[in-house]
Amino acid sequence: MSDSRQLLDLIEKLTPARVVCVGDIMLDRFIYGDVSRISPEAPVPVCRVVSENAMVGGAGNVARNLAVLGASVDFISVVGADEAADEVGALLGGYDRIDADLIVDAARQTTVKERFVAGPQQLLRVDREETSDVYSDISDRLTAQVTAALPSAGALVLSDYDKGVLSADSIIKLIGAAKDANCPVIVDPKGDDYRRYSGATLITPNRRELCEASRKDIFDDDSAAAAAKFIASEYGIENVLVTRSAEGMTLVSRAGVEHLSAEAREVFDVSGAGDTVVASLAAALAAGSSLTDAALLANVAAGIVVGKTGTAVADISEIAGSLRRQDLQISGAQKVMTLEEAVSQVAAWREHGDRVGFTNGCFDLIHPGHVSILAKSRAACDRLVVGLNSDESVKRLKGESRPVQNEASRATVMASLASVDLVVLFAEDTPVKLIEALRPEILAKGADYTVEEVVGVEFVQSYGGEILLVDLEEGHSTTGTIERMAQ
Repeated sequence: MSDSRQLLDLIEKLTPARVVCVGDIMLDRFIYGDVSRISPEAPVPVCRVVSENAMVGGAGNVARNLAVLGASVDFISVVGADEAADEVGALLGGYDRIDADLIVDAARQTTVKERFVAGPQQLLRVDREETSDVYSDISDRLTAQVTAALPSAGALVLSDYDKGVLSADSIIKLIGAAKDANCPVIVDPKGDDYRRYSGATLITPNRRELCEASRKDIFDDDSAAAAAKFIASEYGIENVLVTRSAEGMTLVSRAGVEHLSAEAREVFDVSGAGDTVVASLAAALAAGSSLTDAALLANVAAGIVVGKTGTAVADISEIAGSLRRQDLQISGAQKVMTLEEAVSQVAAWREHGDRVGFTNGCFDLIHPGHVSILAKSRAACDRLVVGLNSDESVKRLKGESRPVQNEASRATVMASLASVDLVVLFAEDTPVKLIEALRPEILAKGADYTVEEVVGVEFVQSYGGEILLVDLEEGHSTTGTIERMAQ
């Protein structure tokens, strides 16, 4: 089973999962505007405000990501006695799957981060925050509430933004409580001293954080793995998942080292991508997933989030859509299939709503005429399957001197064309067996044939399929090319 199929099965299991999430919550405000001039008062841009929105950030964004993945969340944090706390409470209340318990500390202010954005460019960020550790009575209340929630949870997330909610002492106590409850602990770390995370099941530093904590340079896969191994050994942490932006992720576990390639997409904003990774890992582990599959899921989710602006999330439908697209994509040699494999692949395409076209030929020496026919055939459908005559079949049709290229070479060339989605070899004189098995919606052939002469025409028309006769490019033929070469 492919990774994408495994992960599609996994996301269906996320809904029963329950996760306890604790850490520093903040209110993220985004002020969007237009900048068209410089202020006469100082050499700074003048931003004309067009719109504003707000969302929960920090640990709150982890909870938000968990909720849209389908998991239930017991969310515990500390806020001030202020308007920002009211706004945070209202935003969290908009998620049915988040059960928020916000401890009010009148001596603190709720963390607020305001970002001023013009077009794709962030102009300024203004932070209002209190970063000292919460008082011991608040910390004790938080620890007691988390401990009470653990028996019904499948995972505990510690989202440490170093704003004081998670002191070193409270982290040690919470990891111990989770261990007693046989509950895996996933930590999004901060700072350069990871001793407080000792005993955690998994930590998720980014490249810069790992460099600082390990005091090692990271410049490739091997150096990332070495730094992660050092952290795991030095601080008694079971597993380390390093997020490395465009270089993907590196997972160091007891099973070994795995490097996950980044999902290829345009990056608009990395805000909140780490929260998405932590949430995906926690939801998957709470659902009983292996660590490798949890990391693969997190990789897909992070790839979606960095393609959005603001503190974004990847919901379960977006992840499922991305996985289905991956499952439908075939490249290079993978395009060459047996008939049985092709039938399965075509069925998957049809589930996605694709119309399948079919054409066939010897395609001995590919020339511009072939390329044109294939491109025009592909333009009439969503997926194009090419039936390719085997060497023995070509000999019977064209003579003992043919083919010039063997079937493996011809299939390789055919599979390299962007207009071709799948190649199936056939040994018979005609492709009728392939056509009957694949039941294409479009049956394409060069216009040097009449409709009546096209093999399979009656069968395809019997279920409403279409016949497409493609105009030929004059002056191109394999036989003519071979004759000119012999002169």
